[in-house]
Amino acid sequence: MLLPESERLVFRAWEERDWPFFAAMNANPRVMRFFPAVMTEEQSRSMWDRMRAELDEKGYGLYAVELKASGALIGLLGFHWADFAAEFTPCVEIGWRLVPEAWGHGYATEGACACLEHGFARLGFDRVYSFTACVNLPSEAVMKRAAMKKTGEFNHPKVAPDSILYPHVLYMSEAPDR
Repeated sequence: MLLPESERLVFRAWEERDWPFFAAMNANPRVMRFFPAVMTEEQSRSMWDRMRAELDEKGYGLYAVELKASGALIGLLGFHWADFAAEFTPCVEIGWRLVPEAWGHGYATEGACACLEHGFARLGFDRVYSFTACVNLPSEAVMKRAAMKKTGEFNHPKVAPDSILYPHVLYMSEAPDR
């Protein structure tokens, strides 16, 4: 399986030994502050199973991300096949979720850039989307630093309409040869 590469990060498939880290990350209120709620163990296990299946079936997914220098697992970063009902779906989405200890070091931007390059050069993607709640300024900043272009806003159909997280920004990146 082809995986992205970057100067400071290792991208790899999730392994069973990563499960406690993954469940704890999804249960952390700081990590999940721009999601409707923290995830229960059952919800994390469901996501875990879907992520691992997507990586096996499609050859891409939300990879486990480690620091090269220490081997420390810092979160997830990569691609997901988004197929909820929206004008731009189904599509390849790029996303990230890092633990607080990894914030502020440029890892999300470095990883997003590496994944986009990998997606276009090795996986043959024509375009990749990213989206987040309008209030999630840190993730939107990563999209901008990764040279993605804002294409609009939408209301996420899987978020309650009365939630501050309902309105989302939408960014997109196209293959360099387009």
